[in-house]
Amino acid sequence: MQATLARAAEDRPWLKYFGSTPAEIPVPEISMYGMILETAKKYPDYQAIDYMGTKFTFVEFMRLIDSAAKALTALGVKAGDTVTLSMPNIPNTLALFYALNKLGARAAMTHPLSTDVELTHYVEQTGSRFAVTCDLFFGRFEQMLKDGKLEKLVIAHISDYLPAVKKAGFKITKGRKINKIPERDDVIKWKDFLKSGVKIHSASNPKDSREGSVVLFSGGTTELPKGILLSSYNFNALAVAAEAITGLSPGDSILAILPVFHGFGLGLCVHTCLCAAAKVVLVPEFSAKKYIANLIKHRPTFIAGVPTLFEALMRDENFAKVDFSRLKGAYSGGDSLYPGIKRRFDKMIMAQGSKVGLKEGYGLTETVTACVISPDAYRENSMGLPLPNILCKICEPNTENELPYGEEGEILATGPQLMLEYIDAPEATTEALKVHSDGRIWLHTGDLGTMDADGYIYFKNRIKRVLKVSGMSVYPVQVEQVLENHPLVFKACVIGVPDDYQMTSVKAFCVLNDKSADKEKAKQEILAHCHKHLIKWSVPREIEFRDALPQTLVGKVAYTKLEQEEAKKREAYQ
Repeated sequence: MQATLARAAEDRPWLKYFGSTPAEIPVPEISMYGMILETAKKYPDYQAIDYMGTKFTFVEFMRLIDSAAKALTALGVKAGDTVTLSMPNIPNTLALFYALNKLGARAAMTHPLSTDVELTHYVEQTGSRFAVTCDLFFGRFEQMLKDGKLEKLVIAHISDYLPAVKKAGFKITKGRKINKIPERDDVIKWKDFLKSGVKIHSASNPKDSREGSVVLFSGGTTELPKGILLSSYNFNALAVAAEAITGLSPGDSILAILPVFHGFGLGLCVHTCLCAAAKVVLVPEFSAKKYIANLIKHRPTFIAGVPTLFEALMRDENFAKVDFSRLKGAYSGGDSLYPGIKRRFDKMIMAQGSKVGLKEGYGLTETVTACVISPDAYRENSMGLPLPNILCKICEPNTENELPYGEEGEILATGPQLMLEYIDAPEATTEALKVHSDGRIWLHTGDLGTMDADGYIYFKNRIKRVLKVSGMSVYPVQVEQVLENHPLVFKACVIGVPDDYQMTSVKAFCVLNDKSADKEKAKQEILAHCHKHLIKWSVPREIEFRDALPQTLVGKVAYTKLEQEEAKKREAYQ
């Protein structure tokens, strides 16, 4: 059967699944702060934030934002400045994020557990004169203060907004393990920081919503992370599209455990939800037990996470106690969601009252986060359909030559969520953002995939993550999917290792569901499964069992760490 010629950007075959959702939704040309302010005017007494029992209505949250904006002004922050925020999911972080936006300044969102080299790179690349972190992470910034790379460091505390009883409990348990912050002129504690702004009468400097407002950083699995510059317009575009497609509405709630230094956590779990007048339940520290306890306590209407989170939840015996009868949406992103995980998760939550199943999303930090989401009409192995305002197509890699439906090529996307640039990386920006003959700017994602005639998109692999085995292309993601479809395998990662005969051979690292299982017998069963479902070049020549696989800071399997370990082993034998 001849492949159907594709004109996805013009034909948009996916629109037939949109129902009453419009294909194009106007994006407000205001700041992110302005978006939240409009929500607060409409729903002043609705809950905006719930932090471990401390609740903020929208009016109260706006007051906290305004206090932070005045304090930042007193500190010396001006429009166009960048402030590095290296913080967990606590109210201070959200207040600062929107306060900086109100001032026309940029927020550089970083992982507090980043290496010293990475944190220094973030500060230098963004030109930050000021940073904010928690007392727990002071040591990671101390040297930058000594070296003069930062003028001032503001120190927040996880306990700042805890209820009185929990605050006292924190101080005599975890708080006792945190080193006391030294008294010095260039370090300001949170309470003193807020007090410094009391005499500032007003603090606001709104700028064009399409100017850079947020810096997020790429995963950094192969090099120092790139700074990705995004605008208020980008975030607002995500908010209006996601609100429409998910059905988020005033009074809904989401359990926000995904970190706010990641587009998924910041763009979807925070900004989109607050724009929709939904409550954000902040969870500052991840563990399956804490997450489940919050599910039981809050019974949120929406949940979001990465596949490893959903796996961890299902493996905890207390997960069966969660009542999902109020659940309106469950979304997975950040990594590929294999059908086996979805089937098991759906079965469990539906037995516990849910009327909805787990949906997958696809996106990049370069599009804030999701630009594709599964509709109600789920198709196995598909990531779903483009969001409203988003166009996607499949092209020959690094070109604008669109391929027929069903043929594999590079996934391209365009729309109002596209980043402005990679900071200080014009060549990388030009490589990623290209103006096509249709006049649109398209993001070349670097991901391989296909699109069917209905517009469903299927992720295959990263273009650069391809192994050449005996001259044949092997895609690690495909092998990992086959491995994880075997009932014995919980998680798998595949890398290439030097081979005298094949030049490169496939090595698999697997975590078993039952770690006490007979490893040799398991290996034979898994290999037989691979021989059945993979071409011979893709079948692992070696399987190594691990209790766990290394992860990047955003929760993806860090395959480069496994490659580095293998390289060290080879060096030791030479």
